[in-house]
Amino acid sequence: MAGNRGVVYTGTGSVAVQDIGYPDLVLKDGPGVPASNVGRKCEHGVILKVVTTNICGSDQHMVRGRTTAPEGLVLGHEITGEVIEVGRDVEFIKKGDLVSVPFNIACGRCVMCREQKTHICTNVNPDRPGAAYGYVDMGGWVGGQSEYVMVPYADFQLLVFPDKDKAMEKILDLTMLSDIFPTGYHGAYTAGVRTGSTVYVAGAGPVGLAAAHAAQLLGASAVIVGDLNEERLKQASSFGCETVNLKKHDRLGEQIEQILGVPEVDCAIDAVGFEASEHGENAEEQPAAVLNAIMDVTQAGGKLGIPGLYVTEDPGAADKDAQLGSLKVRFGQGWAKAHTFVTGQTPAMKYNRMLMKSILSGKAQIAKAVNATVIGLDDAPRGYSDFDSGVARKFVIDPHGSIS
Repeated sequence: MAGNRGVVYTGTGSVAVQDIGYPDLVLKDGPGVPASNVGRKCEHGVILKVVTTNICGSDQHMVRGRTTAPEGLVLGHEITGEVIEVGRDVEFIKKGDLVSVPFNIACGRCVMCREQKTHICTNVNPDRPGAAYGYVDMGGWVGGQSEYVMVPYADFQLLVFPDKDKAMEKILDLTMLSDIFPTGYHGAYTAGVRTGSTVYVAGAGPVGLAAAHAAQLLGASAVIVGDLNEERLKQASSFGCETVNLKKHDRLGEQIEQILGVPEVDCAIDAVGFEASEHGENAEEQPAAVLNAIMDVTQAGGKLGIPGLYVTEDPGAADKDAQLGSLKVRFGQGWAKAHTFVTGQTPAMKYNRMLMKSILSGKAQIAKAVNATVIGLDDAPRGYSDFDSGVARKFVIDPHGSIS
């Protein structure tokens, strides 16, 4: 039987590539696996040979020690792969299929799944609604930053690419379908972006860049991206976004007015999450800073898409309230302006098929927007370090040298 190596969280600030054991069609005991999930049989699942798997900003939160993730957790929830083994109960997925794996694990049977709310499936995680691969408090499912991975509920979940050769030609775009592209699109869609909209995107990391590109696809007339990192802002400018360097300018509304002629936008997207910072040269961490800022600059009646991650426990937070996920949000301001807030994980399956078509047709250029950069599995620790330093890249791990 083949071996298997994967990227493992080894403590605050540290990951390592280790032998993790070849996957089986059962969820075995391991770091973060709830007792009632141990031994769960997955004859409805498949084994994938991983073709690409991406480093996500959400992974970085764990690696920085900003969650309660246990050491030994195999990371990775952005997975694209080739089916090499199918379970007894799999009917429609075949060996050899090249597939995208939605980062949400969903059964396809519960009420939430039947309503396309696959991000809050009630059957895959005993601790709370919703599950994901290689992530804290998400059911203990083994991550896919590895050579091989098991994916349950294959018939329901997997998005099969119709032509393998054409898919491999666009694999750097298609690998973004597992999470980042649907997540960015969800942020823009739930913010109400439509033809002619003016949009503010908080954060020029990969999700913010994906949200900005999605807003363009949805017809926005102006997309403004704000961040403290000049390199990431240059990346946003490279595909037509306006930018605001929040380290140099602490008055966001004034900067928006210089661009649009008015100090507000139709809608806004929070692509930062709980590790947010204040604006200005000496900005310090303030987890509610982005939420309060986007309420400030969004017009009355506007919508706020919030794909940025917020957690229930943050041991690295500066104050006790934030350690429990309690933030100083000026909710009264949002209430007074009749804002709509849309939060939570993205139901990736709601969007991935249509975004696949946009990629295959050449309409969507998501790899270019996020500056996709290929690395080998052994380079993953360096990729995490570089990403954490703020480089304007989306790292794509190629475990088997599949990308020419």
